[in-house]
Amino acid sequence: MPCRLDVPQNLMFGKWKYEKPDGSPVFIAFRSSTKKSVQYDDVPEYKDRLSLSENYTLSISNARISDEKRFVCMLVTEDNVFEAPTVVKVFKQPSKPEIVSKALFLETEQLKKLGDCISEDSYPDGNITWYRNGKVLHPLEGAVVIIFKKEMDPVTQLYTMTSTLEYKTTKADIQMPFTCSVTYYGPSGQKTVHSEQAVFDIYYPTEQVTIQVLPPKTAIKEGDNVTLKCLGNGNPPPEEFLFYLPGQPEGIRSSNTYTLTDVRRNATGDYKCSLIDKKSMIASTAITVHYLDLSLNPSGEVTRQIGDALPVSCTISASRNATVVWMKDNIRLRSSPSFSSLHYQDAGNYVCETALQEVEGLKKRESLTLIVEGKPQIKMTKKTDPSGLSKTIICHVEGFPKPAIQWTITGSGSVINQTEESPYINGRYYSKIIISPEENVTLTCTAENQLERTVNSLNVSAISIPEHDEADEISDENREKVNDQAKLIVGIVVGLLLAALVAGVVYWLYMKKSKTASKHVNKDLGNMEENKKLEENNHKTEA
Repeated sequence: MPCRLDVPQNLMFGKWKYEKPDGSPVFIAFRSSTKKSVQYDDVPEYKDRLSLSENYTLSISNARISDEKRFVCMLVTEDNVFEAPTVVKVFKQPSKPEIVSKALFLETEQLKKLGDCISEDSYPDGNITWYRNGKVLHPLEGAVVIIFKKEMDPVTQLYTMTSTLEYKTTKADIQMPFTCSVTYYGPSGQKTVHSEQAVFDIYYPTEQVTIQVLPPKTAIKEGDNVTLKCLGNGNPPPEEFLFYLPGQPEGIRSSNTYTLTDVRRNATGDYKCSLIDKKSMIASTAITVHYLDLSLNPSGEVTRQIGDALPVSCTISASRNATVVWMKDNIRLRSSPSFSSLHYQDAGNYVCETALQEVEGLKKRESLTLIVEGKPQIKMTKKTDPSGLSKTIICHVEGFPKPAIQWTITGSGSVINQTEESPYINGRYYSKIIISPEENVTLTCTAENQLERTVNSLNVSAISIPEHDEADEISDENREKVNDQAKLIVGIVVGLLLAALVAGVVYWLYMKKSKTASKHVNKDLGNMEENKKLEENNHKTEA
């Protein structure tokens, strides 16, 4: 604090004092103009805190609130005393405000203490303001209550300001920030410091209930486990609910989930859940348990005789339209099998498979292993080699299980090739023997399986005797080709007959018309002859 006086020429000394509230002076420092020495009065609160310079500027270290006084600089001459007062104001910036004693949660439509905003060590005292989302909160009856108080520390004389906010929250306050600020005065004027934001958990009652099916699937099938989950939109969410199953009026008390294990088709229906204390608040969902039944008749391993009829049915029962596929020996069939007269080629492994396309994993399949049995049937053929040196005898055998073939030769003749067998396909195969008989011989073919033993013989002339060859057995493939050729020939013949018939009808109509015209011409010619004869007779009479 500089002494705001001009130093006089005849100055004797200078002094500093401060005035008590009652106006009485307390001297604290003295400096002589001649001895240049400084003396400090015995004032405890200023001990070791004062410094008086040569120009009588007084410095006070470690400023305190109690230093806020009226100080006076005094310059004394022999005949006068000059005084210059200095009023000292002390300021202390408060601490950053902090929201303490915060509510763990706020409940809608209830006036509840939100928290305390505290700012400490201020001088002079400051003022606290509350904000919601940056906007000032003003007291509002029944909704916003602000209680402010300040306390001064008797030792430091610093102020602590506390503001308590009671607030009635709504759902609009969810995630809304609350802050407070302290406004105080400093040497340069008014200043404001803000607290950190505080966000509160807002509790509100459930207004709507929803129900979910877990895991989320597009379709539920028999055997699945289904979990129902009930949710309330309140905060905190309800922890218990009542679950209502189809056909059961009484609810089942459970947590927010209820699990159905290994569901069956009779579990299809409406499922509901509600609050325990408010049953009118209810939610529902429809569950459809998809099912698929397949019945194949007959199924398993079935044995039938060749020529028998075998009706086959694959019956499907499902929750929606199902696709049916027939397979035979892993090859897809165009239509379901039907056997009015069984053939050996009908034997095989049949599979009826069905599925619901919209339901993942819902497939069923049944199999039928068809065995077509037949007693051995034999047909023998013979053919002379073009060279005329050998004859080929073939024993065609049909039957299932596969018959074993044995040859017996009665007579003499060299056997060029004992046996040569074809592959066994569709219950048929043949055994071939090539011989060069020196005399007439008889060849016997024996075919035997578990059902029967069949024998057939064929007389073969000596190689030197020409004989008529018998045609070979036609294979299935060739038989089909022959049938196709026969159909073609029959078609051509029928076409020619129809053409001939049409031509005959046209010719008959033409001839009929021609005969009619000839009759008219002959009649006219006859009349002309008669007229000519009459004219001749007339000429004779005249003569």
